[in-house]
Amino acid sequence: MKKLLFVLGLILFSVSGCKGQLDTGLKDISVEEMQSLLKVDDVQLVDVRTLEEYESGFIANAQNIDYYSPTLDEDLKILDKKKPVILYCRSGKRSRDCSEKLIEAGFQKVYNLKGGILEWEHEGMEINY
Repeated sequence: MKKLLFVLGLILFSVSGCKGQLDTGLKDISVEEMQSLLKVDDVQLVDVRTLEEYESGFIANAQNIDYYSPTLDEDLKILDKKKPVILYCRSGKRSRDCSEKLIEAGFQKVYNLKGGILEWEHEGMEINY
């Protein structure tokens, strides 16, 4: 009985550890992984912070689509579903939520920068103004 409970617990732990990463097309990435992905020409980089936050400093080549905008769903339609999308915000929460919206809309490859622009800066990466 103890062995069965141990095996069941191990299975539950394994499955819960993969939540949000299996078969969704969504992946949380590190700064290093993002740097590699940005070398691919067809990657779309999206900053989902407010315009004021964006203007205070952004990652090169990022387009701003405000997550809090009442036109968010329409604004996201400018993105190409066939191309990979990397999203970031201040700390990673808004971009994670927006990433899930893109997956629901049929995007195949969606990446969320873990830790957002705060992590990007923390790693010593360049910010544009």
